[in-house]
Amino acid sequence: MPHQEPLPFWMVNVPRDQWTDECPEFLSDCGDKDRRIIGTPDSDYRTLTWDEVRDLIRINRVDQFHRKPSELRRYRQFTHRLVKEYGSIMNFIVNERLKWTTMTPVGEPFECGEDLTILYNDWPYGIDARIKHLVIWTKFELEDDPETGLSTAESHRQIDEFVQRTFGSKLRQDQFAWFKNWKSLKSVHAVEHFHVMLFDADDEFVREITNGDVPMTAKF
Repeated sequence: MPHQEPLPFWMVNVPRDQWTDECPEFLSDCGDKDRRIIGTPDSDYRTLTWDEVRDLIRINRVDQFHRKPSELRRYRQFTHRLVKEYGSIMNFIVNERLKWTTMTPVGEPFECGEDLTILYNDWPYGIDARIKHLVIWTKFELEDDPETGLSTAESHRQIDEFVQRTFGSKLRQDQFAWFKNWKSLKSVHAVEHFHVMLFDADDEFVREITNGDVPMTAKF
């Protein structure tokens, strides 16, 4: 058999009739990490189990969460389009997803329901399909330690109390977990948010708290 050169990363997981000689514009500025992931066949990717997800959150290695290669490619294509159409990802999030007319909070953190919105993560990680990945967007800031980039003890307490109040009454303690991305990992910096993972949660409960939200990955 003749030696075959590996495919350029942008051709992997793409039907042969859609291959291009040049790297698509939406992938041209990918860093090494994204190039490596996108260049991995989906068949070589292993989704994370709920126990693995909880362990990564427990040891604060949320940098180990990755999207399935083909989904990361679609995510890059989608966000590239957003920037062209809306000027920035933030504009799209605020105006189209959150539909907020003001970013000014009414009350103290977690005091007023109108100061936060719960939606699906539009482009979830490569995790067990029974896990629902939600994002809680807030108009108020949740303070980070300037040295570590991690949540301060006070903001950690505030988030945990909200999560326990919102999800603990409907789910067992081993069915939900939350994390706040390190500042260096955030894809959207201008709007405060944190993540909640639910395992095997009742669909009606999730529809209720997300107001019937549908993630963009299901629409794009």
